[in-house]
Order: sequence, then C-alpha cells, then structure tokens
Amino acid sequence: MKSKLAQEAFVFASSIFAFGILPVKAEEFSKTFPVIERGRYLTTVGDCIACHTAPSGRPFAGGLAIETPFGKIVSPNITPDRETGIGAWTDQQFRRAMKEGIGAKGQHLYPAFPYTYYTKLSDNDVNAIRAYLNTLEPVRNEVVSNQLPFPFNIRASLIGWNLINFTKGDYRPDTQKSEIWNRGAYIVQGLAHCGACHTPKNITGGDKSSKAYYGGVIQNWYAPALTNDERVGLGKWTLEDVVEYLKTGHNKFAAASGPMAEVVGYSTSQMSENDLLAIAVYLKDQPGENSKIPTSSKLDQAFLSGKDMYQASCSACHSKEGTGISKLFPALAQSGSVQSDDPTSLIRVILNGGQSAATNSNPTGAAMPSFGWKYNNAQIADILNYVRNDFGNSAIKVTPAQVKDMRKKLSNSEN
Repeated sequence: MKSKLAQEAFVFASSIFAFGILPVKAEEFSKTFPVIERGRYLTTVGDCIACHTAPSGRPFAGGLAIETPFGKIVSPNITPDRETGIGAWTDQQFRRAMKEGIGAKGQHLYPAFPYTYYTKLSDNDVNAIRAYLNTLEPVRNEVVSNQLPFPFNIRASLIGWNLINFTKGDYRPDTQKSEIWNRGAYIVQGLAHCGACHTPKNITGGDKSSKAYYGGVIQNWYAPALTNDERVGLGKWTLEDVVEYLKTGHNKFAAASGPMAEVVGYSTSQMSENDLLAIAVYLKDQPGENSKIPTSSKLDQAFLSGKDMYQASCSACHSKEGTGISKLFPALAQSGSVQSDDPTSLIRVILNGGQSAATNSNPTGAAMPSFGWKYNNAQIADILNYVRNDFGNSAIKVTPAQVKDMRKKLSNSEN
C-alpha cells in the first residue's frame, strides 16, 4: 500500500510527465513511475469508464447504449478478454483505433468513439493506456456496437465523414503560449475530448470547428459554452472557480448535473490540481462571441407571473435575488448556463429535477425536485423567461412549444 505522500507525489509527477511537458523518454519515465499507473491516470482523464460501462455492468465491459442524432451506438468491451474484448489486439491495432478510428479488423469506427480527439495523443500515452487496460480482469461480454438504421449502419460512409471532419495527427504545441497553456490544450483537445459535448455540430454530426467550445446539445442536455464569453461562458469565473468546479462539482456559479456530474465524479475530481489548473488556463483563453441579448419587458404579465412562481417555488434554494447558496445551490444571477442561447438543460431540470455531483471534497450532492407535475408548459416558460431576464441576466425567450417538445422527449426516453 502506497503512503499518502507517495500517492500525492505520483499524482503530481504524472500530471507533468504524462502530458509531455518535460523532455523525458518513455523508458526513463518507466524506471521512475510504472507505465501502468500512468495509464490508469490517463484512462481517468479520458473518462473511459463512463462510456464503456453499462448500468449494473462490469467496469469497461461495454454495453452502454449511446444515443446519437443518427441512432444508437453501444459501447464495446475494452477489457482484455480475447474473444469479446480487446485482449487479442496488438498494440499497433490499439494505437490505430485510438488515433485513426480504424478497428482491429480494418473497419472504420464510428465517431461516438472520440478518435477525432484521441488522435492528438502521443504514442507513449496511448501505449500507457493500453498497458493499464491489459491489467483489467477479462470480462466475457459480447457487444453488437453498430445498431444504427440504414444507411448509417454502412461503415464505408465514414470514409467521406472523415474527409470532412477528421484531421489526423499528434498535438503540436503552440510556441507562443506557456507550458501550462499547452498542457491544458493537450488535455482539452485530446484525451478529455471536451469539444465532443461542448462544441456545436454540423449537419453530419462533426464539430463546427469555427465555434469550438460554444456549447452543444447532447442526449437532451445542453453542454454550455466553455469560452471566456462574459454572458454565456466562463467570463466571470476565475481560474480558481474553474478548478473548484472540476474538482468538486460545485462553485459559486454552478453545480454539475446530468452527464457533467459523471465527468466530475469519474474523471476531473480525480485529476491533479496542476492538470485542472492547466485546463482552466486554456479555457479562459478561448474567446467567445460576447453577444448581447436585449432583455424582455419586466412589466408584461408573463414576466410578472414567472416572478410570482419563482418566489413561491424556487427562491428558498436560489434566493429571492438569484444568488443561490455557494457550493450547494447554484446562483442564477449572471449565470452563463442560465443565459445559454439553448435552454434545453434548463427546461429539462425544471421538468424532471436533477442531481448534482457528489465528490469526496464536496459530498453533498444537492438535488432539485421536479416541477413538471406542478406547472404547465406556459408556466414553465414564464418562470424561465423571468430567471433568464432578471438578476442581471439577458437571454432569448423560451416558448411553451419548447417545453412541450422536451416533455415529449423525456416521456419517450422513459418508455
């Protein structure tokens, strides 16, 4: 059993060496810190367990159904089982899958597996991940990953998709930026694949690279902007705010819920402080649109109705002024998430409620109750329009039709 000091030393060292900041050869690294431990840390950064573990399933044995705009993909088994996992793969086949999106049999992999991001990883990091996965208990679990309807089930179509959306190649440091910025860029652009959720998609499902980290819809959630935009992004967050959110799932501005709660729980809460700071430095340097939205009238009946319902049902936790309770109930005032141009997550949380992340450093994962039973579509729209256009906020109006559509989607997903 490692001592606490040794564990802390490993985390600090792995955060430096694992991301290629210091010119250390792989063989020199392995003499000091085991490659397997390095691979375990990298697998945590990549949040691999979240997608490759089915509900009530064995870790990394696959079987999780992932909804995409084109149909359902089921995550494969990545344990070292030789028949149903990746145990029979060569290291070269594993690297090709990670960095080129080509499977062991030469088939094109669907980009639900984020090879478009993993391509930026160094071979040393990919080899370390492979070394760690080889130590897992082999689990026999045969998975049929491709469950897409015709014509999306034809893998040859990915040749054209890759031509449009995929640029192969290792991460190249920006010599005009600091080492910590480059480390953050390597993590965010590569293994952490943040843009997979937080970047809007084009008609083919690929990233709109000109709007990197502007926010995107995924599985009936809206992943908010990660740019330094003052209104909808991280513009009002300090570096310390970003680190605190990633480490604990909470800060004075926000509480991680939905898919982001899993990311915090499985991945970022277990990362080193140095790597979280590197992510913060990189994200705070990403420009946003800084668009201005005119506020709605604060005298119309719908606004006043929304205010009354907010005071009756929401102010006990979020306060009458929308300031919330730091690290417990997020502030709504001047919140990037609240002002997001896409209100998907806001509508969803009011309809179904939500559970925020619980971590070792912040074990109180506060929950929000559902109000879908209490308020109709027009009333929920009024509440949101009040919240999104008071407390110093300004945002596009939510319509009752949008609430109705989300009710239908959530109802269908439960059946």
